[in-house]
Amino acid sequence: MFKREKLVENQFTWPISKELLILVLEDKVSDIFVCELVWERLFYTREKTINNWVTSVLTPTYWSDKFEKAPQIISERKASVHLTRSIPKEHKQGLKKFLNFKGYRINELYPRRTRRATAVNWLIYWAFENNCFSNKNNFIPSLSSPPDNPAKGHFGDPEIK
Repeated sequence: MFKREKLVENQFTWPISKELLILVLEDKVSDIFVCELVWERLFYTREKTINNWVTSVLTPTYWSDKFEKAPQIISERKASVHLTRSIPKEHKQGLKKFLNFKGYRINELYPRRTRRATAVNWLIYWAFENNCFSNKNNFIPSLSSPPDNPAKGHFGDPEIK
Protein backbone atom coordinates (compact mmCIF):
# COMPACT_ATOMS: atom_id res chain seq x y z
CA MET A 1 0.00 0.00 0.00
CA PHE A 2 2.46 2.70 1.17
CA LYS A 3 6.17 2.46 1.62
CA ARG A 4 7.24 2.33 5.26
CA GLU A 5 9.85 5.03 4.61
CA LYS A 6 7.06 7.43 3.63
CA LEU A 7 5.24 6.67 6.87
CA VAL A 8 8.30 7.40 8.97
CA GLU A 9 8.55 10.83 7.37
CA ASN A 10 4.92 11.57 8.14
CA GLN A 11 4.06 12.24 11.75
CA PHE A 12 0.49 11.29 12.54
CA THR A 13 -1.37 13.29 15.16
CA TRP A 14 -2.93 10.20 16.79
CA PRO A 15 -1.56 6.66 16.81
CA ILE A 16 -4.08 3.95 15.93
CA SER A 17 -4.83 1.75 18.92
CA LYS A 18 -7.67 -0.58 19.85
CA GLU A 19 -8.82 1.84 22.52
CA LEU A 20 -9.01 4.73 20.07
CA LEU A 21 -10.98 2.65 17.55
CA ILE A 22 -13.46 1.58 20.22
CA LEU A 23 -13.97 5.22 21.20
CA VAL A 24 -14.90 5.96 17.59
CA LEU A 25 -17.44 3.11 17.57
CA GLU A 26 -18.83 4.30 20.92
CA ASP A 27 -19.32 7.78 19.40
CA LYS A 28 -17.12 9.49 22.00
CA VAL A 29 -15.17 11.55 19.46
CA SER A 30 -16.47 13.85 16.73
CA ASP A 31 -17.01 12.90 13.11
CA ILE A 32 -14.44 15.55 12.19
CA PHE A 33 -11.85 13.80 14.39
CA VAL A 34 -12.61 10.47 12.67
CA CYS A 35 -12.20 12.08 9.25
CA GLU A 36 -8.86 13.56 10.26
CA LEU A 37 -7.60 10.12 11.33
CA VAL A 38 -8.38 8.84 7.84
CA TRP A 39 -7.21 11.95 5.97
CA GLU A 40 -3.76 11.89 7.57
CA ARG A 41 -3.33 8.26 6.54
CA LEU A 42 -4.41 9.09 3.00
CA PHE A 43 -1.75 11.81 3.13
CA TYR A 44 -4.04 14.75 2.74
CA THR A 45 -2.43 17.79 4.32
CA ARG A 46 -4.01 20.68 6.18
CA GLU A 47 -3.77 24.07 4.50
CA LYS A 48 -3.63 26.22 7.58
CA THR A 49 -4.51 29.48 5.84
CA ILE A 50 -7.95 28.26 4.74
CA ASN A 51 -8.33 25.33 7.17
CA ASN A 52 -8.81 22.82 4.38
CA TRP A 53 -7.30 19.41 3.76
CA VAL A 54 -5.88 18.88 0.26
CA THR A 55 -4.01 16.16 -1.58
CA SER A 56 -0.26 15.79 -1.35
CA VAL A 57 2.18 13.92 -3.57
CA LEU A 58 1.72 10.90 -1.27
CA THR A 59 -2.09 10.80 -1.55
CA PRO A 60 -3.01 7.63 -3.46
CA THR A 61 -4.33 8.41 -6.94
CA TYR A 62 -7.44 6.38 -6.13
CA TRP A 63 -8.27 9.26 -3.77
CA SER A 64 -6.63 12.29 -5.34
CA ASP A 65 -8.33 11.68 -8.71
CA LYS A 66 -11.75 11.64 -7.08
CA PHE A 67 -11.30 14.05 -4.16
CA GLU A 68 -8.93 17.01 -4.55
CA LYS A 69 -10.01 18.18 -1.10
CA ALA A 70 -10.32 15.64 1.69
CA PRO A 71 -13.88 14.29 1.60
CA GLN A 72 -16.22 14.21 4.55
CA ILE A 73 -16.05 10.45 5.13
CA ILE A 74 -18.89 10.40 7.66
CA SER A 75 -21.32 13.01 6.34
CA GLU A 76 -21.05 12.22 2.62
CA ARG A 77 -22.27 8.88 1.33
CA LYS A 78 -20.10 9.04 -1.81
CA ALA A 79 -16.92 9.34 0.27
CA SER A 80 -17.97 6.54 2.62
CA VAL A 81 -18.71 4.22 -0.32
CA HIS A 82 -15.30 5.07 -1.78
CA LEU A 83 -13.66 4.21 1.55
CA THR A 84 -15.55 0.90 1.73
CA ARG A 85 -14.42 -0.03 -1.77
CA SER A 86 -10.80 0.72 -0.91
CA ILE A 87 -10.73 -2.04 1.73
CA PRO A 88 -9.53 -5.31 0.19
CA LYS A 89 -11.89 -8.26 0.56
CA GLU A 90 -9.57 -10.10 2.96
CA HIS A 91 -9.78 -7.13 5.38
CA LYS A 92 -13.55 -6.58 5.31
CA GLN A 93 -14.07 -8.38 8.65
CA GLY A 94 -11.62 -6.28 10.68
CA LEU A 95 -14.25 -5.00 13.08
CA LYS A 96 -15.39 -8.48 13.94
CA LYS A 97 -12.00 -10.22 13.94
CA PHE A 98 -9.82 -7.54 15.55
CA LEU A 99 -12.23 -5.65 17.82
CA ASN A 100 -14.78 -8.43 18.35
CA PHE A 101 -17.40 -5.83 17.37
CA LYS A 102 -20.79 -7.45 17.05
CA GLY A 103 -22.39 -4.52 15.26
CA TYR A 104 -25.11 -2.11 16.24
CA ARG A 105 -28.63 -3.06 17.27
CA ILE A 106 -31.32 -2.32 14.72
CA ASN A 107 -32.53 0.72 16.69
CA GLU A 108 -28.95 2.08 16.73
CA LEU A 109 -28.46 2.01 12.96
CA TYR A 110 -27.95 5.45 11.46
CA PRO A 111 -25.93 6.31 8.35
CA ARG A 112 -23.32 8.18 10.37
CA ARG A 113 -22.79 5.23 12.72
CA THR A 114 -22.36 2.73 9.92
CA ARG A 115 -19.99 5.15 8.19
CA ARG A 116 -17.98 5.46 11.41
CA ALA A 117 -17.78 1.66 11.50
CA THR A 118 -16.53 1.74 7.90
CA ALA A 119 -13.87 4.29 8.86
CA VAL A 120 -12.76 2.10 11.79
CA ASN A 121 -12.59 -0.95 9.53
CA TRP A 122 -10.47 1.00 7.05
CA LEU A 123 -8.17 2.22 9.85
CA ILE A 124 -7.75 -1.38 11.05
CA TYR A 125 -6.86 -2.44 7.50
CA TRP A 126 -4.47 0.48 7.08
CA ALA A 127 -2.73 -0.09 10.43
CA PHE A 128 -2.22 -3.80 9.78
CA GLU A 129 -1.12 -3.24 6.22
CA ASN A 130 1.46 -0.68 7.32
CA ASN A 131 2.44 -2.34 10.60
CA CYS A 132 1.44 0.81 12.46
CA PHE A 133 -0.72 -0.39 15.34
CA SER A 134 0.08 1.21 18.65
CA ASN A 135 -0.15 -0.66 21.93
CA LYS A 136 0.15 2.59 23.84
CA ASN A 137 -3.29 3.49 25.08
CA ASN A 138 -2.24 6.56 27.03
CA PHE A 139 -2.51 8.87 24.02
CA ILE A 140 -6.24 9.49 23.76
CA PRO A 141 -8.08 12.62 22.56
CA SER A 142 -10.50 14.64 24.64
CA LEU A 143 -13.66 12.63 24.89
CA SER A 144 -17.24 13.75 24.69
CA SER A 145 -20.48 12.04 25.50
CA PRO A 146 -22.23 10.34 22.59
CA PRO A 147 -24.49 12.88 20.88
CA ASP A 148 -28.06 13.31 22.10
CA ASN A 149 -29.23 12.69 18.55
CA PRO A 150 -27.05 9.92 17.04
CA ALA A 151 -28.49 10.62 13.59
CA LYS A 152 -27.09 14.17 13.66
CA GLY A 153 -23.74 13.78 15.43
CA HIS A 154 -21.71 16.01 17.68
CA PHE A 155 -21.92 19.79 17.84
CA GLY A 156 -19.93 21.18 14.91
CA ASP A 157 -20.00 17.99 12.82
CA PRO A 158 -21.01 18.41 9.17
CA GLU A 159 -24.61 17.66 8.27
CA ILE A 160 -25.25 14.07 7.19
CA LYS A 161 -26.11 13.80 3.49
